[in-house]
Amino acid sequence: MKLLIPILILVSGVVQAQEISIRTRHFNLQKQIAIGGYDPVSYFEGKPVEGNENLRVTHEGITYLFATVSNVSKFKAAPQKYEPAYGGWCAYAMGASGEKVKVDPETYKIVNGKLYLFYNFWGNNTLEDWNENEQPLKAKADQNWKKIVQ
Repeated sequence: MKLLIPILILVSGVVQAQEISIRTRHFNLQKQIAIGGYDPVSYFEGKPVEGNENLRVTHEGITYLFATVSNVSKFKAAPQKYEPAYGGWCAYAMGASGEKVKVDPETYKIVNGKLYLFYNFWGNNTLEDWNENEQPLKAKADQNWKKIVQ
């Protein structure tokens, strides 16, 4: 029994390290920062704002910046609530083709308490396309994202 506990701790650590490696490999990061440096909590407060380099939190290998100390606390209390869907890649593209496509951090939608980000460049706003066919696109995006992070 005494030998079993250290082995379980070791195995648990290896599994957690693998999960972090998968996350960092597949999340949309710019200079190792998620959401282009925007504060993930700010989306839920009505308007996305850029975070401060001095207010950063790394959660399971992904680093986020925050605009306020209060937002840091909110994130630490429930990180899964604030992390963007599909690793911060374009939700529409994930549903339509399973591709990881860059986003405009200010083009977003919150659906059932989850943050979804979208491509919005050169007159192509994929949030509009998402809104036209949200349920099937979301179902397909969920499936495609699971395949990517396995």
